[in-house]
Amino acid sequence: MKFFSYTFLLAFFVCKSSIGQSFEIKGKVVDEQNQTISFANILLLKAADSTFVKGTSADDDGLFVLSEVEPNLYLLQASYVGKGSKPLALDVTGDITLGALIISLETTALDEVVVTAKKPTLKRLPDRLVFSVENTVISEGSSWDIIKSTPGVIVNQEELQIRGQSATVYINDRKVQLSGQEVKDLLEGFSGANIKSVEVIYNPPARYEAEGGSILNITTSKNIVPGYKGSVNASLTQAVFPKYSFGTSHYYKTEKLNLFANYSISPKKELRKTNKGINFIDDTDEVFANWDTNYEQINKSQAQNGTIILDYDFDENNSLNLTSNLAFNLNQEQTSRLRTEIRDGQSQLDSTFTTQNNTGLDDTNLAFDLTYVRKLKKPGAQLSVNGHYTYYNGQSLQNLNSDYFNANGNFLRAFAFDTDAQQDIHIFTGQADYSTPIANASIESGLRISSIASESMVDFFNFSGVDNEVDASLSDDYDYDENVYAAYFSLVRNWEKWSMKLGVRGELTNAKGTSLTLGETNSQNFFEPFPSLYVLYSPSDKHSFSFDYGRKIARPKYNDLNPFRYFFNENDFEEGNPFLRPNFSNNFNINYTLNSEFFFDVYYRDNGSNIAYLVFQDNDAQTLVELKQNVLASKSYGLDFTISKSILPFWFMYAYTSIFHEEETFLAEESGDQRFTAEVDGVYGYLANYLTLSKDGTLTGELTMTYLSQFLFGSYISDSQLNLTLGLRKSLFDNRAVISIAAEDLLEQYIPTYTSRYLNQDNFYRRRPEAQFIRVGFTYNFGNFKLQDNKKEIEKKERDRLQSEE
Repeated sequence: MKFFSYTFLLAFFVCKSSIGQSFEIKGKVVDEQNQTISFANILLLKAADSTFVKGTSADDDGLFVLSEVEPNLYLLQASYVGKGSKPLALDVTGDITLGALIISLETTALDEVVVTAKKPTLKRLPDRLVFSVENTVISEGSSWDIIKSTPGVIVNQEELQIRGQSATVYINDRKVQLSGQEVKDLLEGFSGANIKSVEVIYNPPARYEAEGGSILNITTSKNIVPGYKGSVNASLTQAVFPKYSFGTSHYYKTEKLNLFANYSISPKKELRKTNKGINFIDDTDEVFANWDTNYEQINKSQAQNGTIILDYDFDENNSLNLTSNLAFNLNQEQTSRLRTEIRDGQSQLDSTFTTQNNTGLDDTNLAFDLTYVRKLKKPGAQLSVNGHYTYYNGQSLQNLNSDYFNANGNFLRAFAFDTDAQQDIHIFTGQADYSTPIANASIESGLRISSIASESMVDFFNFSGVDNEVDASLSDDYDYDENVYAAYFSLVRNWEKWSMKLGVRGELTNAKGTSLTLGETNSQNFFEPFPSLYVLYSPSDKHSFSFDYGRKIARPKYNDLNPFRYFFNENDFEEGNPFLRPNFSNNFNINYTLNSEFFFDVYYRDNGSNIAYLVFQDNDAQTLVELKQNVLASKSYGLDFTISKSILPFWFMYAYTSIFHEEETFLAEESGDQRFTAEVDGVYGYLANYLTLSKDGTLTGELTMTYLSQFLFGSYISDSQLNLTLGLRKSLFDNRAVISIAAEDLLEQYIPTYTSRYLNQDNFYRRRPEAQFIRVGFTYNFGNFKLQDNKKEIEKKERDRLQSEE
């Protein structure tokens, strides 16, 4: 800990020198009668291509200041209520104090610089890939369209993945605290016109928590226009059951205040069909019984989400952000009916049973986040302090009834029980970050503390019938407490054709899980360093080479630690594992980029004792248990090839191919604790075509195809899947309204089968959600809709672990 203390102190007392020169542009905005124009918009554009650089607003007296402007040739323009000044050419080599920028309020036409559409571009930085889409054809779609077009991103149904691992979505460096489907809904309703770029961070640097995989950070355009704007959006999805969603957003900006409010509701009724099969094997490796189960589950939910965000700038150096979010999904209903046929080794029907499983659930998540930012006197130096609190409550009440019949259909016996479960989680975090230039480099450093307290309870009651696998002793009260103390330091340096970023993060973890009923306690106390290194070499504009390395940790989710059972029927259940341990991974990437259009990536990832989803069948008791478990070893490697290219002026194509190998070695608990390695060699392909179908650009379309040969999912291996989608989008009323239609899984080949077949294990399942559907969406913007959204999300890694597995 002394090393990190010294490092942090060093970061706060470095000498006062800068990376490079930057200057200020000062001026005033008036009309033709030399009357002050308050709150006019100031735009600074590159002279070469008229792309946006930065902007600000004039104050009450019409005065404005643009600071930290790098030397270059620019165009400067002021605009107000649809009218603008003449573009002023500037060669910035020092501080500039202008005369007045004159806006003619008597004319009806706005003489503005035309910002022309261009193709998306890709840029390699030492620690990330930047996909710039501002003013491109892709930006005419939704943010979801942009994410799907980003190199290296795999869309597996609703989940975003990078190299086989789930990706975390950020907006303006603030984490989006939503599930996979909710993230998709959010991004589909968020216009791509607001997006400046998407950053793909394969190995997040030291300032990010050591826990987690790759990050997708969406950077929005700057907010420069005062006033009010709002929008409403709705969608109707027709699958097996119709579903709809509704949302509204409101945003108000003054010189110092930014206020954002949002509400959304998504009532859903969904059908999920599942087919499960188990071959029970005796000591002679012969199948003596076969169980075939068909599930039909209907889920009813009404998820609602409300967000209020307040930004206040005390002055140009001090600002405060308050974010509050309430997400709740009350009165959820899950109704499952299972029918199982049991056959002997000769496939003759032995017996059947049916199970009715009714579950009611309530989930509530309330969060508050407060951030203070202080810009210091030294240009580029900044100090920020953040505090956060999250409260989560989840409740479920399950009723399970089974009836058994012989081969002739005669009733044999019945079995039933109820469960009542509840979970309460409190999360407190505090963080301080400091950054500053130093000579021809820059440094970042910070301290962080997080405290998590979780209490889970489950009660079994109302038993009827007799079963050896279920009894009231399974009731339990489980407490989990975790404290993590962290410090980080990173150094960035650029010279000639090279760029380097070096960082290290240290985390001290104290965690304790206690089963109050069983009197068992599992403690974890450890300190771990997490180094990272990024090197970029660009010998010319057409070629670049990069290497990066990062060490990460994955902590178990709170629900996975609970030693409780959730029953599909009394022979098939999920079970928590209180003895899960964090696992550590080492990630290596090598990249070559040609002309910012062709990308070659080679990666290797050693996941160590990865927390994997394993399923074991007990051939003697004829049961199937699903649980999370630390494997003995896990690794993956592959080669990715990406093309991002405009084929014709109206046709942009994005193609991504990955050839990969994945393997995990684990103890086969129901096979004499033998070591077994599950491995696959797979191919992933994604082809997206984005088309502009009208001369004015208001009608666009997309045709995409996804193929995955197979992949590894714990002890399961999936078979192939293919997805073909089609979408159209039309802008109306000068882009105030947008209507869209999309068709998913046109070939009905997107549902894979998962098989676990090794040693004395032989089972499979095929889960069929409503993957095939048609969706119609509509969005209408009102007020000063040219405002850019200032949406911020709460960046708390611990909240990821509130998510329960579906």
